[in-house]
Amino acid sequence: MDEQIPSSSATRLGEALRARRDPGPIETMFGSREFFRLWIAQVISATGDWLGLIAIVALADRLSEGSEGTAIALVLAARIAPGFFLATAAGVLVDRLDRKRVMLVCDVSRALVLFSLPFVDSLVGLIIASFILEICTMMWSPAKEAVVPNIVPTEKLTTANSLNVAAAYGMFPVAAGIAALLAKLAESFSDEGWVNTFRLNQEGLAFYVDGLSFLATALIVSTIAFPRRSREERKGSQRDNWELGGAVRELREGWQFIAVNPIVRAVNVGLAVGVIGGGMLVPLGALFVNDVISGDEADFNLILFSLGLGMALGVITASALQNRINRSAVFPMALFLAGGALLVSGSSSLLGIVVPVIGVAGFAAGPIYVLGFTLLHEHVDDELRGRVFAALLVLVRFCLLMALAVAPLLAEGFDVLSERWWDSDWDFFGLTIAVPGVRLTMWLSAITVVAAGVLASWSLRARGVESESTEAAPSGDSR
Repeated sequence: MDEQIPSSSATRLGEALRARRDPGPIETMFGSREFFRLWIAQVISATGDWLGLIAIVALADRLSEGSEGTAIALVLAARIAPGFFLATAAGVLVDRLDRKRVMLVCDVSRALVLFSLPFVDSLVGLIIASFILEICTMMWSPAKEAVVPNIVPTEKLTTANSLNVAAAYGMFPVAAGIAALLAKLAESFSDEGWVNTFRLNQEGLAFYVDGLSFLATALIVSTIAFPRRSREERKGSQRDNWELGGAVRELREGWQFIAVNPIVRAVNVGLAVGVIGGGMLVPLGALFVNDVISGDEADFNLILFSLGLGMALGVITASALQNRINRSAVFPMALFLAGGALLVSGSSSLLGIVVPVIGVAGFAAGPIYVLGFTLLHEHVDDELRGRVFAALLVLVRFCLLMALAVAPLLAEGFDVLSERWWDSDWDFFGLTIAVPGVRLTMWLSAITVVAAGVLASWSLRARGVESESTEAAPSGDSR
């Protein structure tokens, strides 16, 4: 069995953080000044990610030559493909290399690719650029997650993950607003030579701003004092061994740990399956409002507002109660609550019921992500953290994209079956219930989230019979 060697640098920094007697406002909210700077870097990086995605989709549409859907699908596939084949290998690299350098190289590489995108005039070039950007993101994210427990006190991890959620997903409307402003700015430019030379059109401006955002992120990351392993510690954990056999062994070790450790297994299964169910709500929302509630766009926006408000309140509540709750118990309970709320909202035809119940679903969904990542930060040793988070991040992204793609197809298929089998109505003791395809798909998504809670709960119950050595490290070849 492999013996996990903790990073003494990380331990010393954690002890120093906890030893501060008079923390300032930054330490009180963020846990440490190092994490505050990392969070600012993540805010800028996330804004750049969303802005780049918007610009890439717009450029794919312009280069499509009449096949917009196919072009956009190919570009998005280039964003997914690296994860299928390289995610865990990227995690091995993150665990072997200096994580600060990994983040810096990825940020600079993304900036260079984005600076070149205004001059890309073919779909093939855009696909290659998207592929490279995704590889860099795939390494930057687990490297960032792996260092969080080393710069944040344990009692502040839930708050740190709440702030990470806000940075990752709260920047989309900001990026959309920046994209709209840049589009207006591009319209004001005349067709002068220098404008065409530097490709200062709508997408070109967005790519330039996006590239600058990653350079700014690299600059901030370069100022952060991450704990570094000494040369002796690196030799002790054989991280300097770059033989193929050692890399394969570490790759196998990471997957074995994910499969054996009950907490890691529960978080991966719970988040992945839960994202499939919850992700279906995004493409189905407008359809549900039109077909079931007979509402309009304003009603759909109200439902989205309720969902977002509920998620924000859930994240805030999880942060406020972080030291009073049993995270292993609350994680599956949140999945049960989210699934139950989705089932109730999908069964209702009244906006006055759907809006508050969707808010409850959001209230439960917010802590799921936060508590899941906190459990991994607390129970995964530094030597395995890169591989574990790389696998989780690509799994969640894949499940979300699958849900977005499959949900509309399921709704259409169920619509045909419902009309053929039941004339789109169920009769219960004189009560007629409309069952269009979108309602059946909403019920399926709710059941999927509940199933995620069942699987997570089952996996966490297994923790009681696992030995402490199993929780600490996976079994495998000795080093």
